Amino acid sequence: MGVDVKYRSQVTSTGGRGGKSLSSDGKLEQDLSVPKELGGDGGAGTNPEQLFAAGYSACFLGAMQHVAKAEGIALSPDTAVTADVGVGPEGGGFGLDVELSVANSGLSADETLALVEKAHSVCPYSRATKGNLEVRNIVQ
Repeated sequence: MGVDVKYRSQVTSTGGRGGKSLSSDGKLEQDLSVPKELGGDGGAGTNPEQLFAAGYSACFLGAMQHVAKAEGIALSPDTAVTADVGVGPEGGGFGLDVELSVANSGLSADETLALVEKAHSVCPYSRATKGNLEVRNIVQ
């Protein structure tokens, strides 16, 4: 059984890591720059890792909110998820290194960690990357 798609996003990128990305609805128009650490000029544009980190952190917080609501848990409105995404050579190609840090949940560290683990089972980013990369969870 496939995904029952409720929303679809379409973004076209040109020029690779030093190019531009544009969404079909015009809401996203982003210049891209290659970080100096990857041999680029470190220009003013963002990069795929920052875009992935933004998407993952926002989506993961949404998954936490979903699970908390379903379980009747009061999650602080100040809850924040920070995604730290690294990229580098791995096995003849490139791989990602991901750490998710959760702060200000209003719960104990153990309660937050339990919620985080459950959120991984519903977050589309976590589900898509499961088995492909290790995601470290940090509770602050």
